[in-house]
Amino acid sequence: MHFRAHLRTVNRHRRLVRQYCFRLGLYWQGLTHDLSKYSPTEFCRSIRYYQGFRSPNDQERLENGVSLSWLHHKGRNRHHFEYWIDYCLKPGGGVYIGGCKMPKKYVAEMFCDRIAACRVYQGDKYTDASPYEYYLRSRGHAPIHDDTSALLGRWLLLLKEQGEEEAFSRIRLELAVDEY
Repeated sequence: MHFRAHLRTVNRHRRLVRQYCFRLGLYWQGLTHDLSKYSPTEFCRSIRYYQGFRSPNDQERLENGVSLSWLHHKGRNRHHFEYWIDYCLKPGGGVYIGGCKMPKKYVAEMFCDRIAACRVYQGDKYTDASPYEYYLRSRGHAPIHDDTSALLGRWLLLLKEQGEEEAFSRIRLELAVDEY
């Protein structure tokens, strides 16, 4: 049974995201981040597919072709770009499914989430470059809005090149200047 190990992983992840969000002045988002992970739909499935070195959603998806935990999670947490996928209007008519531009405060929470996830799953191998490298591996494979992707990429590159203190300082200023 992986109950305790998964609970420790979730609690550590949430604690890190909370600390990062607080550094950006996103107090409510820090307090409420990923609360759906404690719901029976997500928690019970995640215990079953827990491995400790990656998201249980990956293993559930591998075994079943879909992760019901992830479908539940992404539909309830605005810091995931997948939450923002909708029908978009084409110029001149027609529709397609694509990513909508995310409000900046949720991109900031996604930034915090990516750092925390890399820290939790990579452990001692984590560097300030880790979240940016993850971003580069996944870029171009998902329906994320171009502006959202560019903002996240810019912030993760800032983290990689300037370090955590400078990145959080500049992002906090940017969030204060223009509330999207």
